[in-house]
Amino acid sequence: MEKLTVWAARQPDAVGKMALVRGWVRTRRDSKGGFSFIELNDGSCQGNLQIVAPATLANYESDVKKLGPGAALTITGEVKASPAKGQVTEVHASAIAVLGSADPESYPLQKKGHSFEFLRTIAHLRPRTNTFGAITRLRSQVSLTVHQFFHEQGFFYIHTPIVTASDCEGAGELFKVTTLPLEGGPASTSGPGGGPDFSKDFFGKPAFLTVSGQLQAEALACALGRVYTFGPTFRAENSNTPRHLAEFWMIEPEMAFFDLEDNMTLAEAFIKRIIRDALEKCPEEMAFFHERVDPTLRPRLEAILGSDFRRVPYTEAVALLEKSGQSWEFPVGWGRDLQAEHERWLTEKHFGGPVILFDYPRTLKPFYMRVNEDGRTVRAMDVLVPGVGEIIGGSQREERYDVLAERMREQGLDPAAYGWYLDLRRYGTVPHSGFGLGLERVLLFLSGMANIRDVIAFPRTPGHAEF
Repeated sequence: MEKLTVWAARQPDAVGKMALVRGWVRTRRDSKGGFSFIELNDGSCQGNLQIVAPATLANYESDVKKLGPGAALTITGEVKASPAKGQVTEVHASAIAVLGSADPESYPLQKKGHSFEFLRTIAHLRPRTNTFGAITRLRSQVSLTVHQFFHEQGFFYIHTPIVTASDCEGAGELFKVTTLPLEGGPASTSGPGGGPDFSKDFFGKPAFLTVSGQLQAEALACALGRVYTFGPTFRAENSNTPRHLAEFWMIEPEMAFFDLEDNMTLAEAFIKRIIRDALEKCPEEMAFFHERVDPTLRPRLEAILGSDFRRVPYTEAVALLEKSGQSWEFPVGWGRDLQAEHERWLTEKHFGGPVILFDYPRTLKPFYMRVNEDGRTVRAMDVLVPGVGEIIGGSQREERYDVLAERMREQGLDPAAYGWYLDLRRYGTVPHSGFGLGLERVLLFLSGMANIRDVIAFPRTPGHAEF
């Protein structure tokens, strides 16, 4: 007797084996010929395994004919070649044990279509659906690809703090971490100006959940050459949109001795590797997304694989947008940030493929980006892809001590609070670069899903922290 996953039992080489399979019922239908068909899934693959349950089973009337969606079973039987179209194998059951029943009247996942909005209200059960099973397996594969890609490129995987005293982006959209009483305690009002006295707090100073591991990653890159982080980040931005989460996962490589051109080349290779692995290693899931979610998905991804990413200065992109004759919801002009509608027009209408924009106005970007010789722009880059818009943001970092300190003051930051970061420019400074890729954003891109809340198991958004 061999214990098989549903995936293994569906393979041609399983035919003839006596097997034990386990999973949850998707559907059951009864035949007049004296047997029932059960569609079983255990999460190991997209497709179901058909179980043929004969009426001769001891518990056929008492259990099998009462099975509904969601019931958990253990099945013993022989794997046989299936005569049915669209499936290679089926299991002819010699015994079925019900591990956990599911009340067919109250079980929320009945055999019908459910809106994504409804499924978010039962996030603990939605991984059992076809869509969210596929998302979860794809997410796992992309995570594996991330580690494999950087390992092959000579990077070291590092872990940066989740609790930080630094605001990497300088936007102030951070979650505060404190053990001080919110009200009523002496420490909550005894600080300067009557505010909190953070000297009495756990860390002795204001502390926050990180929005990025980049600053710490730079320190390690300036010793180890090539490093990357891959972990949760947090942003207290009150954006209740289909593209924003308060808690999300970021991949952030940082490379010493890389300039912006090197950064662009690595980012393009990274995106292509993620696409290639998704198509090759998750074929059932990607076929499902193409057929059920976005019929333009596969040709779009394949076109990106075959494309060279166009490299276009921000200034040139703005000029194209201004001359486009399009009506924009958000105004276009030099010095303004580009919005998703602008990014998608560039990739989908004008260039017809992926684009890397670079050299943005310094006023739009954080303090750590290297200032160009014109003094007006910085060595920033955004990778834009059809269907999504921006998918990667990065830059060459400012390696000059005086320029970096001035940029901090320009953005209202106290250089003294970043003394350790400035030290990297005092002791053996080198050109270095990096970028950030949000895992959930890339899953939107790969799956064709419309809402970022549907590519993470338990989304955290303004007003929502359930489960």
